[in-house]
Amino acid sequence: MKRLFISLYLLLSLSVLGIGWTLDSLWQKNVDDNNALDAPLVALAQLLAELPPDTRQRYLEAIPANPVMPLQLLSADQVALADNQALSTSKVFTTTTNDDILLQFIRVGDQVLMAGPLDIDPRGNLRSLFTLFFYLSLALVALIWVGPLSRDLSILRKATKEFGEAKWDTRITLSNRSQVKPLANTFNEMARHISALIENQKHLSNAVSHEIRTPLARLKFALALMPMYCQPDSDEQKRQDFLDEMQLDIKEMEDLLQELLTYASLESQREGIQLDEYDLINLINQSIKRLESLSPTPITLKTEVEKLPLFGEPALIERALQNLLTNAQRFARTEIVIEVKQTQHRVNLSVSNDGEPIPAVDLPKVFEPFYRSQSVQNGNKGHGLGLAIIKRIMQRHQGNVSVTSDAQHTRFNLIWPKKRKL
Repeated sequence: MKRLFISLYLLLSLSVLGIGWTLDSLWQKNVDDNNALDAPLVALAQLLAELPPDTRQRYLEAIPANPVMPLQLLSADQVALADNQALSTSKVFTTTTNDDILLQFIRVGDQVLMAGPLDIDPRGNLRSLFTLFFYLSLALVALIWVGPLSRDLSILRKATKEFGEAKWDTRITLSNRSQVKPLANTFNEMARHISALIENQKHLSNAVSHEIRTPLARLKFALALMPMYCQPDSDEQKRQDFLDEMQLDIKEMEDLLQELLTYASLESQREGIQLDEYDLINLINQSIKRLESLSPTPITLKTEVEKLPLFGEPALIERALQNLLTNAQRFARTEIVIEVKQTQHRVNLSVSNDGEPIPAVDLPKVFEPFYRSQSVQNGNKGHGLGLAIIKRIMQRHQGNVSVTSDAQHTRFNLIWPKKRKL
């Protein structure tokens, strides 16, 4: 991470320095080194060239003296130039001595007009100082920007490493002004989801091992007793009853595994799933017809519409409804009521029964997998996955499930949107 910080900081600093230096050089070459500042001296030289040589000096002396820029006329032989240099009547020749003295020359006929000695711009060093200060300021701004970014990335890296070491409670806390705050939020959401999945898998593994232990123990005990029932003189009816009990244990384990597979298959929110059109009222009537023979308790449907076309996964909606109905059939005393209501955008399906109420302490936990109330004897016939499956079916349909229970009735409510967002 330190290498990333150094490389990013050097990249920004050197890029700004190089671009600024290049632009400054181009500016000096094309703007500062032009002839605009030499124009007055060129005009004076051309004016003196129009005068007779013997009057030029008097004219020059008549000009008010300027100590900053002294002027004098010299003969051409007083000025020594290199072989490849020559004075012009329209261009100023500028030279600098070893003492940082500036001299300017321009030809005036057979004479030479010299301006100087001139001090080199005393602000030149100050200009360099300001230039240095400018680049240092840019470097400081880059440091202010890159520093917190590097720190936040280091925090992200550390959190990722800790999460990879199975520290599932790792979370990232950054300032709201952080540039990587959205990335940290995404990491925290991912960490919460993975932690929940891992905890859920641990819970499921423990619950499955506990649930399957009882029928497995019965099967082991039955296998130990099997030789006794397989004797030639053993009672055939007892032998058949014994085998039927073993089949029931096997079926119990099969049902548990099937429920577990169903629950696990609903864990992910599949994208791009194929949605089918179905009539909810017709689906409810089919479920009632299929299940009403399993219990003497009547099932009543209350709805204001004869048809309610929806898009979704009808098999899952039917599975949720059947789970609620079979659950209600175990508790209901006199009736089971299915009620369907709708708003402009949502559907509300409720299943209620007048059986023994669910204790208040159990209400927040009834949708957890393998949870079964210890105070309700009839509730212990299943595996504790039916309501957990309903919850996942509703989550898959972007809805939710809730329960209310009192002395008069227990009501489960399924609410989901008419149009599922893809």
